[in-house]
Amino acid sequence: MAGRLSRRRTRRPPEPEDERWMREALKQARRAAAEGEVPVGAVLVVEGKVVGRGRNRRETRQDPLAHAEIEALRQASRKLGTWRVAGTMYSTLEPCPMCAGALLQARVERLVYAARDPKAGAIRSVVRLLKRGRFNHTVAVRAGVLAEEAGEMLAAFFKGLRVRGARGREG
Repeated sequence: MAGRLSRRRTRRPPEPEDERWMREALKQARRAAAEGEVPVGAVLVVEGKVVGRGRNRRETRQDPLAHAEIEALRQASRKLGTWRVAGTMYSTLEPCPMCAGALLQARVERLVYAARDPKAGAIRSVVRLLKRGRFNHTVAVRAGVLAEEAGEMLAAFFKGLRVRGARGREG
């Protein structure tokens, strides 16, 4: 019985600043969209300050690693002078397996994301990489913060791609 109790999850109450910081991540997503990139943005917050910002730039940089979360982690590591960045990552889209692994490696304490990613989400949608007990580090997760706004931005972007693609095939 005692073993069972010790493994039970305790839910942390939502942080009061989650929407505030997710709005900062949404700003990064809008910047990505303006650059013709899939609109994904991320910010990393440590002790109430943004220490890393990132947006999707895979097309711009022709770099498969140029995901928003990776950019935010790199910037935070440079700013803090350590690879152990701790803090909370805010992402407008559920992280992929690469980004989920990077959160573990960077010892991020908490992840807050907006929209689920049914095709590549590695937190709850496709796989559950951050499930407790799998690794030597645990990342607390809160999903769905400003999900509607992030989802609408993604839907509009992909609708625009389909429309442009259809126009290109007509001519």
